[in-house]
Amino acid sequence: MARDSRPVYSTDSGRLCPECALPVSNCQCKSKTRQTAQPSGGVTIGRERKGRAGKEVTVIRGLPLNALELQLLGSSLKKHCGSGGTVSGDTIEIQGDHREKVKAFLLDLGHQAKLAGG
Repeated sequence: MARDSRPVYSTDSGRLCPECALPVSNCQCKSKTRQTAQPSGGVTIGRERKGRAGKEVTVIRGLPLNALELQLLGSSLKKHCGSGGTVSGDTIEIQGDHREKVKAFLLDLGHQAKLAGG
């Protein structure tokens, strides 16, 4: 067995984290990668239409979360709004104008969010 080999899957617990070798559900690395400081502008919820053939998209920026947490939050927001969307970079995009729903959802989670734009 190679010196740098490690298990990536366990039949008892499923997938293992590549960093700490614990099951992904109990990974200790998630808390280490979380950003602790809020971005200077805070969480903003806006509506964009530019470059999307006239279709409206709700855009959430400035969340102090790592990539995995953004994916999970994006999935929860899409389900809450009953709409499609994507996570690209550090922004979450939800199809349609759901600014009020998104703001209420984020406030319930403890994020200080504000509406941006018109």
